[in-house]
Amino acid sequence: MFYPIGRRTDVIEESMQLLEMLKLTTIAEHRVSELPYGRQRLVEIAIAIGSKPDVLLLDEPAAGVPSAESHIILDALERLPEHIAILIIEHDMDLVFRFAKRVTVMVGGAVFAEGTPREIESNSQVRAVYLGQAGHG
Repeated sequence: MFYPIGRRTDVIEESMQLLEMLKLTTIAEHRVSELPYGRQRLVEIAIAIGSKPDVLLLDEPAAGVPSAESHIILDALERLPEHIAILIIEHDMDLVFRFAKRVTVMVGGAVFAEGTPREIESNSQVRAVYLGQAGHG
């Protein structure tokens, strides 16, 4: 308890396991501030997972990450233990449809539609609202 955290082998081992799970072992020796933004987001996710959550809440996890690299975050999320529920707030629908099992569409702070990604994608009302066609029939 009174030793610096960097000297506790149990903490170091657990940290390395998290880095392995998220495929970040190659950056273990780098300062987080030196990493590309997408990798910084993964380190944030690793820290959150280290607290052993039942639910992981992610607000736009790929925001600011170049679209060519957003798959890195999704790949990492798919490798998480299945007992961790993941709630993602996201506007990148490609990311949502690739990852989500259930989707809740909100408009004006209220639930507008719920369903599987396929159900949401084929919902004409959702398309009308999000493509600016509401009120046009």
